[in-house]
Amino acid sequence: MQPAEAYGERLRRLQALTDSDLARLGVDDLLDVVLERVRDLLSVDTGAVLLLDPSGAYLVATSALGLEEETRQGVRIPVGRGFAGRVAQERRAVTIPEVDHGNVLNPILREKGIRSLLGVPLCVGDDVIGVLHVGTLAPRAFTDDDAELLQLAADRIALATRARMTVAERAAASALQRSLLPGLLPDVPGLEFAARYVPGGGGDVGGDWYDVFALPSGQLCVVVGDVVGRGLPASVAMGRLRSAVRAYALVSEDPAEILRRLDEQVRHFERDVMATVLCAIVDAAQHTVRISSAGHPPPVLAAPGRAGELVEVPTDLPVGLPRPRSRHSVTVDLPVGGGLVLYTDGLVERRTEPLDEGLGRLTAAVGPGPAEAVCAAVMGRMIGGDHAVDDVALLVVMRTSPAPAGSLRLVEPAVPQSLRVVRHAVRTYLGAVGATAEDVADVVLAVGEAAANVVEHAYGPAGGALEVVLHRDGPRLSITVADTGSWREARGINRGRGTTMIAALVDDVRIDRDTAGTRVVMTRTIGDERGEDR
Repeated sequence: MQPAEAYGERLRRLQALTDSDLARLGVDDLLDVVLERVRDLLSVDTGAVLLLDPSGAYLVATSALGLEEETRQGVRIPVGRGFAGRVAQERRAVTIPEVDHGNVLNPILREKGIRSLLGVPLCVGDDVIGVLHVGTLAPRAFTDDDAELLQLAADRIALATRARMTVAERAAASALQRSLLPGLLPDVPGLEFAARYVPGGGGDVGGDWYDVFALPSGQLCVVVGDVVGRGLPASVAMGRLRSAVRAYALVSEDPAEILRRLDEQVRHFERDVMATVLCAIVDAAQHTVRISSAGHPPPVLAAPGRAGELVEVPTDLPVGLPRPRSRHSVTVDLPVGGGLVLYTDGLVERRTEPLDEGLGRLTAAVGPGPAEAVCAAVMGRMIGGDHAVDDVALLVVMRTSPAPAGSLRLVEPAVPQSLRVVRHAVRTYLGAVGATAEDVADVVLAVGEAAANVVEHAYGPAGGALEVVLHRDGPRLSITVADTGSWREARGINRGRGTTMIAALVDDVRIDRDTAGTRVVMTRTIGDERGEDR
């Protein structure tokens, strides 16, 4: 071939691999098209692209031509072993003139009868993200020009793949994070919630999250956390930590113990993960909050008549550090009309100012009021019209003023899940009408037992309704737990003792049954007027 013809052929090859039409293709289509063009340009029989998995320890077959079994069987090659592993480790073109068991790890290449191989790394800057290799069924001595052309194809694949994967990872991370944030915050008598989540302006979603969920006791677990890092790995880790907190909160309602268990899990299973977490257990009946912090910024307490103030929470180490430490908690009162503001550091940290200035602006922005109004005021003061530099998660918990004392009436499905709702509503009502702690404990237990009997005995598979009515008249509290079903007989030799327990907890109890259903009617003297011999 004459020099002019060789030069023209080289331009044709380069154009085939830099065609602007390739820019419109997705990752999978791009890999397939480039492999086809490489096969035609180099006159080879097979081609394959293997990309590094998230661990960086294995190459995974992603696209193949003439070696479709590689992708269908999910071939994984350890970096540093075999032909493709050697290319990735040495970061240079590698040629094998004659394939044998000693230089090729993947049996599919030998089974296909591949005789010669040429491979080059897929590099973006200093990072190797995969390997591109081609092969022939007849022995062949690949030239430097062949290696240069294949490297050009690899460079095009690497840049396009990284760009498209980055976009896909961002979309996946954003979708994952938003799917794990609570869609609806709980509806709890006496409490209001409001929340915001804003991704940072850099484009990559991080590992910030907030969560609010009820516990079997009727208390609430409130969590705000921030996984160190960005992108999909941080969002995936956030999802695992969020699930772990929920699981551990079912085992213990001590926030320090929840974080201790979470730290133990992260150190054992998530050794490359570190996170700050603030966990709080809200007792709506007693109007208190127990708070434990794993390296997280302190919450802000809002109270009527004064400016917001940072809660003095012992700041223990973040979860995931090598050496475990003891964890601590503090209990604070939740005042009527006040509440707590929990957040991640993206709300207060700025590169151009000390952290204390951001915290000062936050406390100045926090005051009593409806949760949604407090949330809006904080975001307006701290973010305003600017783009958030880092992700921001904000959660506001406010205690509302109690309704005037009167009657409480609940109608719930007669299912086990309703028992928690009933217990919490009864606690809240009793607190509003001035019941003592002993009154609350006894009445909640009595109502809970009567309601549980309705759930278990009153209805068949079709189900029905559970009604609970409480009314205070001076020191006298009347309680009715009713259903419209027909009770089944108690099952088991140790069953049917609920009425005895209820009688020990109240002043008087009677059970009325007729064709309309069953009513358990109880009375109890509550408050300071209750005597010792009630």
